[in-house]
Formats: sequence, C-alpha cells, structure tokens
Amino acid sequence: MPICDPERSEAGAALTALILDLFRLSNRMLAAGDRLVAGLGLTSARWQVLGSIVAAERPQPVAWLARDMGANRQNVQRIVNDLAAEGLVDFQANPHHRRAQLVVLTARGRDAFAAAMRLQAPWINRLSEGLSVPDIGTTHAVVTALERKLDSDTKD
Repeated sequence: MPICDPERSEAGAALTALILDLFRLSNRMLAAGDRLVAGLGLTSARWQVLGSIVAAERPQPVAWLARDMGANRQNVQRIVNDLAAEGLVDFQANPHHRRAQLVVLTARGRDAFAAAMRLQAPWINRLSEGLSVPDIGTTHAVVTALERKLDSDTKD
C-alpha cells in the first residue's frame, strides 16, 4: 500500500513503500541466512564479511571492507575480530599503513565460506523459482541506482 502524504510525489510515495518492503526483506534474509549457515558456526553477518574478503581483488583493511559492504567500520571490525578468534581470518602487515592491517582468509576460513556457498546454491535456486531473470535484472538496476544516489548524497 503506498504511503499517502501530500508532500510526497507519486514516485516518492512508491519509493517509500518499496524501502519499507526492503527493510522487511532484509530482516527476513538475515534470519534465513542465519538459519542456513548456523550448522557451520556462522551467522549472516560473518558470512557476509567472509564473502567481502573473498570478493576483494587483494587483501584489504577493515575500513575498506566496511566501505565495500556499505557497513559501519566498527561493526565490521567486531565481526573480523570474532572471525580471527575462531581462526577464520588472519591479519597481515599493510605496507601502506602501519596500523590498518590487512584481513586475509585462513584455510579454515576458505573452507567455511566454501561450505556456506554449497548450502546457498540449492537454497537460492529454490528462492528464485517463479521469478523471471528480466524482473530480477530490473530490480537489481533500481537497487543499484538507489545505492549510487545515496552514495552521491553522502559525498555532497
């Protein structure tokens, strides 16, 4: 149901409704991810950080991982510290910044991430049933456009 407000444009009201749906979806996705990887000793947040490390072209400091995730640096630091305590990540010296160590996966971290992705594949295939690839592409384009607009708003 669109949010009715005389000061919102029609698109603004539609976007407000979409954002509220995205908040609910995000919460449900995190809960589903937690259930999916619980048996591996992971949470959605830990899995997401591991995935960001894997996706990076080279080892990065926590601040860069947080930026790439669109997350708070302190939250990512806490999760990285937990992952390090469990032997899933390690720290390397950063030749460009003495205090901002680089985060790298350990063999155990690579194994945990690979196991999570093996669980994710059949789950995501079931979740995508009945959705069209063009609709998914359109949704992705809208979300990406919103991310760019939000990024440019924070730089102003």
